[in-house]
Amino acid sequence: MTEKNQERKRGRGPGHGPAMGRPVEKAKDFKGTLKRLLGYLKPRRVQLIFVIIFAVISTIFSIVTPKVLGLATTSLFEGYFAKAQGLGGIDFSYIFNILLIVGILYLISFAFSYLMRYIMAGVSQNTVRTLREDVSRKLSHLPLKFFDSKAHGDILSRVTNDIDTVSSTLEQSMTQMITAVITIIGVIVMMLSISPLLTLVVLITLPMSIFITRKVASTSQKYFKAQQKTLGQLNGHVEEMYTGHQVVKLFNYEKQSIEDFEKVNDELYNVSWKAQFISGIIMPLMTLVNNIGYVFVAVGGGIMVAQRGMAIGDVQAFIQYSKSFGQPIVQTASIANLIQSTVAAAERVFEVLDELEEESLEKGRELDQIHGDVNFNHVKFGYSDDNILMEDMDIHVKKGQTVAIVGPTGAGKTTLVNLLMRFYDIHEGSITVDGHDIVDFNRGYLRSQFGMVLQDTWLFNGTIKENIAYGREDATDQDVYKAARAAYADHFIRTLPDGYDTVLNEDASNISQGQKQLLTIARAILANPSILILDEATSSVDTRTEVYIQRAMNRLMEGKTSFVIAHRLSTIRDADIILVMNEGTIIEQGNHESLMNQNGFYADLYNSQFTTNTAV
Repeated sequence: MTEKNQERKRGRGPGHGPAMGRPVEKAKDFKGTLKRLLGYLKPRRVQLIFVIIFAVISTIFSIVTPKVLGLATTSLFEGYFAKAQGLGGIDFSYIFNILLIVGILYLISFAFSYLMRYIMAGVSQNTVRTLREDVSRKLSHLPLKFFDSKAHGDILSRVTNDIDTVSSTLEQSMTQMITAVITIIGVIVMMLSISPLLTLVVLITLPMSIFITRKVASTSQKYFKAQQKTLGQLNGHVEEMYTGHQVVKLFNYEKQSIEDFEKVNDELYNVSWKAQFISGIIMPLMTLVNNIGYVFVAVGGGIMVAQRGMAIGDVQAFIQYSKSFGQPIVQTASIANLIQSTVAAAERVFEVLDELEEESLEKGRELDQIHGDVNFNHVKFGYSDDNILMEDMDIHVKKGQTVAIVGPTGAGKTTLVNLLMRFYDIHEGSITVDGHDIVDFNRGYLRSQFGMVLQDTWLFNGTIKENIAYGREDATDQDVYKAARAAYADHFIRTLPDGYDTVLNEDASNISQGQKQLLTIARAILANPSILILDEATSSVDTRTEVYIQRAMNRLMEGKTSFVIAHRLSTIRDADIILVMNEGTIIEQGNHESLMNQNGFYADLYNSQFTTNTAV
């Protein structure tokens, strides 16, 4: 299953926020993470104080209105009976004034609620913007080994889905929690002011509501977990069948694919039905409990009105309060679950922020010019202390020489290049450029002296002109055109409808693989680096395009120290030095003729390729 599917399996995509009964992810250090998250809110504590004040005012005005509206009901009721007895009539002016006051109270409540949400939206978005900036800055300073050791889908999920979870909770759940708590307190106070006896009747139903909520939530949670797991399997199957549809059709796997889909889909239906049904019955059960309380309140209130112990308007107000009492309780429990998941999401983000960075890019040596003399002196390296890959490696390269690195898959060819660019630091020995240890260089400056043309081309969503100029900020249009001509890319670019202003789509799939490669070579030519790293990129293009790419690469390499990771040995016969690697060790070193004369590993490798190519 792909990394993206694994993230879906975890249920951290948009729209998967935990509700009542949903599986809740818990943080390892809830208090510490919550305190750290609140630290991001500290610079905006003044706005938060206003949010709390406005929430209190809005909720208070909203709570008071049923009590005030009850005065109108009482007046209407008493006036009607007075009129029936010939003792008076209904005071419509008083009722109108009451309704006017109620309308004003609701408008005030709305105004403060609007201000509260307006301020909170700004607070949450500014907070999350700061968090995103910290994560972006952190990712740019993390070493390559961090990205090599983490699934890309997991990193993307942390910086997108997890931060979005924090954002939505800050913007919505905080205000909901504040208003829910104030509503609960305010409703209890108002009910007590009307009738302590009826308040006791309502509070008796509270333990029943809590019991039902917890019981249903715990029962449905296991089905929601199964639903998320099965949904991940289904999404993974669909994505794999879609991305590999050519292979599926080639091997006539359609029938088996459909059967597999139906099997997982049926399983998803079963667990989803149970999860949705069980979690769905919580509201009917809560309504039942509330209605039981409503019956007792209505009967008790009616008796008290008959005995002149309570005004009928107060009964109306009390019924409104009792009906609105259960909702904030359920809402608070749901938000508590959401906060648990939010803190867990924040903890994953903070784990990225706590990763060890590379040394500051601000420090280190910078030379006026790099000539390109490169030496590996007794280099020892391993990705871990107990797994040493290279031991006592010596390489000596002079300015302008071409060094070819060959060997089987996993021999350490790419590792050697990563060490040269300080994506990883060696354990012992030294690597020098122009006699200076690369450890003493500013990392950014050191890497700017290298140009890379890799087999896996990387082009971003933008114009062709922007892609070519990517490695040089001050490049003019003429510089871009000149580099494209040198890379034999100018002709095909000008045949495109928009020429250099053609926008490359995602993965640059609107141009061919060979054209992509020519653009990356043009980009390297424009950057004009001192040292080149080339991963031979002609294996997946046609013969004619291969000729153009080879010419462009030869022009790019003129006068520059070049390290070529070679796959087709026939293309590096003219290299000054050929390094033959196996299991992280250089087992042979020399030019083509000398290595062929040794009749060793290189000769066997070369002859096997030549024989295979001839047979084909």
